[in-house]
Order: sequence, then structure tokens, then C-alpha cells
Amino acid sequence: MFNLMKTAVLMAAITALFMVIGRLLGGQQGMVLALLLALGMNFFSYWFSDKMVLRMYNAQEVDAQSAPQFYRLVQELAANAGLPMPRVYLINEDAPNAFATGRNPQHAAVAATTGILRVLTERELRGVMAHELAHVQHRDILISTISATMAGAIGMLANFAMIFGGRDEEGRPVNPIVSILVMILAPIAASLIQMAISRAREFEADRGGAEISGDPMALASALQKIHRYAQGIPLEAAEAHPETAQMMIMNPLSGRGLSGLFSTHPATEERVERLMALAQAQGRRA
Repeated sequence: MFNLMKTAVLMAAITALFMVIGRLLGGQQGMVLALLLALGMNFFSYWFSDKMVLRMYNAQEVDAQSAPQFYRLVQELAANAGLPMPRVYLINEDAPNAFATGRNPQHAAVAATTGILRVLTERELRGVMAHELAHVQHRDILISTISATMAGAIGMLANFAMIFGGRDEEGRPVNPIVSILVMILAPIAASLIQMAISRAREFEADRGGAEISGDPMALASALQKIHRYAQGIPLEAAEAHPETAQMMIMNPLSGRGLSGLFSTHPATEERVERLMALAQAQGRRA
């Protein structure tokens, strides 16, 4: 519940930031134009995200014949979650990672690298895939698209102001010092909020995945193991397309943000601590 409330507050914050920046730099017309452009681009990304991302990672679809154990594992977890069976993909990469994509539960896909199948036990893999199905259940692709729309629109307003100069709603030039500060700081603030939303959704998917699998410690163990292995094994497709990093169960990029502020994922230690607390709470209830 806390993470749901946190997401709602952050979504309201990025929307409010867009409206304030829009009024300040572009007036009502500039604000509407930037929003429409961002909506158009992100709607396309949202609608076709599954095809685009799976192609970027050269993912190969599998079924009950080509990958029986993995396919049945996903099938059982989807049934536990009350979700339609997603399409299942494997990515021929040594780096251990996984992600979910698709615009809604009826058009969802889950993908895992061959590396993660080798590194994890079946129990740990169940925890990971339950986490990915929780993203589907929570419609996190839609949430990330909305936050990306707002952040993109704020960036466009800053670019418009840089090229044409900031104008208020009556068409008067904005104070140049204020305009420059806003152009620099507004996109940074939008990115910080967007990353905070992503981290909140990861925490919520950890919790939801633990409920789907019924085994919080399996996901905790998997996260620790992925964290250790992923440090020295680059995921080339993610490095080439860093915008996809937020989809992964673990940040696949070699670079790290300043104190985690620009990180798309929470610290692994904190995720594990929360899962351990959840496991203890479940033990007490049992």
C-alpha cells in the first residue's frame, strides 16, 4: 500500500511540475503542444513496446515443446496470479536478467536470459518470473509510459524555450535568468521523479511477486545471486539501448547514478531486507 501511495504522489508531482514549467516557459499553447508531442511518441512506444524491445534483445519465443520446464513454470505462476498466459521468450545472453513487456495482461510477454536459467535454481527462477508477472498484473508498462510522457514533455518545453525563448501565457518574455535555470533544472527534476517512480514500482513488484510465488525468500536469494553475477557480465543489448534498463529485474548497465538518485532500481540490499521482513511476517501469520 505504501508503494502504491508513493507512486500516486510521484505521478501527481511530475504532472504538477509539467504544468508549472509549461505555464512558465510556454504558456498554455506551448504546454499543450509539448504534451501532445510527448503523448504521440510515447503512445507509439507503449503500443509497440513489446515488439521493439524483444527485437532489440533478439529474443526467441519458446513454448511447451522447445523449453518445457521454463514454460510450465511461467504457466503455473500466471495461473496463480489469475493472469492470461503471456508469451514466453529466451534471450541468448550470459548476463542473468529478465523483464516483462506488453501494453496489458492480454498482450504481455516475459523474457529471461539463458544466463539466468543457468545461474538460478528452479525455486529462485520462480521468484524472478513471479516478480515479472507482478509487473504485468500492476500494469507497470502503462505507469512507466505516463511518467515518460510527462518527463518527455518537460524536456521538450525546455528545448522549445532554449530555441525560441521562454514566453508566459500573455506572450511576454520570461526573465532570462529564471528561464535558463528552469531549462537546466526542470528536466533533471523530471528525471529524478521518473526514476523514483521506477524504484517504487520495483518494490511493489517484489512484494507482488512474493505473493504470486508464495516464497519471498526465493526472490531474495535470486536478487543476491543476480547482483553478484551481473557485476562482471555486461548485457550488450542493454548497454546499446539504456532506455530499456528500467524494465529489467536488475539494473544491467555498468554505470551507476549519483548515490542512486538516477538509478531505475532500488539498492539490492534494501530489496532483500524488505523481502526478508515479508517472509518473517508471513511466518508469523502462518
